[in-house]
Amino acid sequence: MKGKLILEDGTTFRGQLFGGSNATAEGEVVFNTGMTGYQEILTDPSYCRQIVTLTYPLIGNYGTAKIFNQSRRSFVGGLVIGELCDKPSSSSMEKTLPEYLTSEKIPCLYDVDTRALTKKIRSAGTMKGVIVSEYTSQATINDMMKLPIRKNVVEQVTAPVAYTLDAREGALNVVTMDFGIKKNILDAMRKLNCRVTVVPAKTTAEEILALNPDGIFLSNGPGDPKDVPEVISEVKKLIGTRPIFGICLGHQILALAMGANTYKLKFGHRGCNQPVKDLRTGKVYITSQNHGYAVEEKSLQGLPLKVTHVSLNDGTVEGVRHNELPITSVQYHPEAAPGPNDSVRLFDEFIDQMKEAKS
Repeated sequence: MKGKLILEDGTTFRGQLFGGSNATAEGEVVFNTGMTGYQEILTDPSYCRQIVTLTYPLIGNYGTAKIFNQSRRSFVGGLVIGELCDKPSSSSMEKTLPEYLTSEKIPCLYDVDTRALTKKIRSAGTMKGVIVSEYTSQATINDMMKLPIRKNVVEQVTAPVAYTLDAREGALNVVTMDFGIKKNILDAMRKLNCRVTVVPAKTTAEEILALNPDGIFLSNGPGDPKDVPEVISEVKKLIGTRPIFGICLGHQILALAMGANTYKLKFGHRGCNQPVKDLRTGKVYITSQNHGYAVEEKSLQGLPLKVTHVSLNDGTVEGVRHNELPITSVQYHPEAAPGPNDSVRLFDEFIDQMKEAKS
C-alpha cells in the first residue's frame, strides 16, 4: 500500500506503507546513522514514541532474534527506511524484520528517500511528523498534527515495579533508577559482579538509600530531562550519599540536580559512530549515542563539576565529573548495544569508586 510521511512544515516523503491503512503514527521524526543494530534501536526505550529514520539503505538483512532486544517491548512510534529486506540470512535469525514489525505493531514506511529526509532534518531540525496511507483524508492528517508531542515519556518505559538481578557472593549492590534502561547496561554491570536492583523512576531517595546500595546508577531514557522535575529533586537528595554514575538521560538529570542547565539540540546525536574526546587523556573514542538534549557548558561555571568529555562533531558536553565526590556521568552509551566497545571501561571506574567508598 502506498503511504507517506508528512512533516509539520508540510514537506512530504512518499513510500510503501507496511501494515496496511491502519498503520499510522505521529511523533517527533529523528534519524539514526548506524549501519547495523536496527532491532536494538527498535527496542531502545530512549526512542519512545519517536518516528525513527534509519540512514543505512538496506534494513532487515539479518532478521531479528530475542537475544538482541534491549527492553520488554518496542516503544518507537514508527520506522522509516529505504529498502525493507524480506529474505534475510543469519544463523541466529528467529523472525524476519517484517514479521517482527507485525508482532510489535510498528508502523513502517519503506522505499523512502531517507537521504533527502535526513538532510531535511539536519537543515530544519527535528520536527513532528505523521505516517499515513496515501488515501488518508486531510482532516484526519490535520487532527493528528494537532496532537501535542507527549511529555514525560519516562513513565511509559520505566519498570512498573522494582526487581533484582542477583550476582555471586560478595557482589557490590547497585541500585539503578530506571528511566528506560537498556538490557545491555544491566548485563555490563552483572558481568562485573554487581547485584543490580532496578527501581521505578519515581522511587524516592529515602527508599533507594533504604536498600543500602554501594552505588547508584542513573539510566538512559527518552525525552526532555526537565519533564521529570520530581526525579531531579530525588537525585539531588542522593548527591554525596553514595557513588553515582549516570548515562544519557541520567547524565542530564544529574547535571540538572547539581544546578546546571540542559537544552534541546537541533537534530540530536543518534548512531553508533559518534566521536568523543576524553579531555583527561586526549584519546578519541567512537561511541554509540541516542539523545536530543545536552548539558549547557556555560551553566557548569561555578559548579563543582568538570567537563571530562566533548563531542568532536559539535563540541557539546559528553561527560562530567565532580571535583570532590565520586560522581561521574557521560552522554553516550559505553555498553554499546550496538556499537563499539571503546568506553566499556567506564563501568570499571564506577566499580573502583564503589569499592573505594565501601572500604
